[in-house]
Amino acid sequence: MYVVCKEHVDIAIDMFVDEYEDAPDIVDLKETEFADWDPPAKCAECDQHAEFLVV
Repeated sequence: MYVVCKEHVDIAIDMFVDEYEDAPDIVDLKETEFADWDPPAKCAECDQHAEFLVV
């Protein structure tokens, strides 16, 4: 699972495919709320605002 900004979505997809050998789902964090989990505010690759969850 990777939480990233728009700029780093491609990198997160590549890392997911390398690790799991399967295509990930991309979740837009602006449109989704989680009951028991608050996603990180910052991208895993930089300090920009996290926008997508790659799972």
